[in-house]
Amino acid sequence: QLQASGGGLVQAGGSLRLSCAAAGRITSSYVVGWFRQAPGKDHEFVAAIRLSYDSPFYGDSAKGRFTIARDNAKNTVYLQMNNLKPEDTAIYYCAAGVGDIVVVTTSYNYWGQGTQVTVSS
Repeated sequence: QLQASGGGLVQAGGSLRLSCAAAGRITSSYVVGWFRQAPGKDHEFVAAIRLSYDSPFYGDSAKGRFTIARDNAKNTVYLQMNNLKPEDTAIYYCAAGVGDIVVVTTSYNYWGQGTQVTVSS
């Protein structure tokens, strides 16, 4: 249902754009979110956007540096990440769901496979 891509290795201060392609049962009533998980840590909410209207939500670590956007024609949600820091290193997952509380993993029914982001200092 979800395919995440765009991760890679980048130096601190660089940028990456992650993509999350949605298919199947994911309709405009869904919200698509990005979470990340660093080794030994729990999932951390990064950003989310509802597919029916522009209402982005950002976690504290993403505010001012990351931008989430959707392209409904392509059924794709993007996460533009600028000014990356070594602490942004993690596996980034996109997820889709219909829950009201977008910052928790339990609001999401579908998960992509994750894409690795590594930021070197």
